[in-house]
Amino acid sequence: MAIIIDGKVFSESLRKKIQKVTASLKDQQGIKPGLAAVLVGADPASEVYVRNKGRRADKAGFNSFQYKLPVTTTEDELLSLIGQLNQDSQVHGILVQLPLPDHIAESKVINAIHPEKDVDGFHYENVGRLVTGEEGYVPCTPLGCLMLLKHHLGNLSGLNAVVVGRSNIVGKPMAALLLKESCTVTIAHSRTRNLADVCRRADILVAAVGRPEMIPGEWIKPGATIIDVGINRVYDAQGNKRLVGDVDFESALKVAGAITPVPGGVGPMTIACLLHNTYVAACRLNDVPVARIE
Repeated sequence: MAIIIDGKVFSESLRKKIQKVTASLKDQQGIKPGLAAVLVGADPASEVYVRNKGRRADKAGFNSFQYKLPVTTTEDELLSLIGQLNQDSQVHGILVQLPLPDHIAESKVINAIHPEKDVDGFHYENVGRLVTGEEGYVPCTPLGCLMLLKHHLGNLSGLNAVVVGRSNIVGKPMAALLLKESCTVTIAHSRTRNLADVCRRADILVAAVGRPEMIPGEWIKPGATIIDVGINRVYDAQGNKRLVGDVDFESALKVAGAITPVPGGVGPMTIACLLHNTYVAACRLNDVPVARIE
């Protein structure tokens, strides 16, 4: 029976460490990390997510700035706001909640954020830094996955890692992070031929393809560590809604060495890593040493 990798417990520990170093930063340097979240439109799920980010930032001792803009906001108006936030010395991290309305180009908005305030790690400059192994900001979900892996496995060097999914938000940066840890990395996806055989070779399997329970236990190498990034809403025969991952948890549980549950695995790590990146940004922008908090 696999060990359950509890992201809720780990993320709570990480947030407490961030809260501690943030208090020290304020006491010793007079610096309070500032996180600005921008939401365009009134998507209910995005509103809840942004609100949760704000609450977590407040609890960590950050300044939290929230900008809720109407769906009619133009691209130029949004870019103007980002320009103001780039210049605001009280703001160290800027995130624009995605998706944006169709009339606004996401890539243009993302790359308007100053790379040193891009705590989501989506700016082309930070993507380039990650791929070339330089210091930059890493997207929060794959960063959280890596923290869970290193906490459970320690040294990842030499392990075979398979990432199922090729998105810019999770799959590609996850592969780059694992390469940086000296894993042997394969990026697979829904169109990979003989996907089952590819998955069976993995010591580390990261599932981030967005298809409910796509990966059954029989695709998993005995003893492998499974990081399930998927969050899929499905309905049972009675019409009750539940969340499931991209891995069939019950069958995988019997084969894997360790696995993250859904919910309660990777999900809680995302906001914790956003706080981590914002704290780091506050230090770097003020030329202050970054305390070790992992």
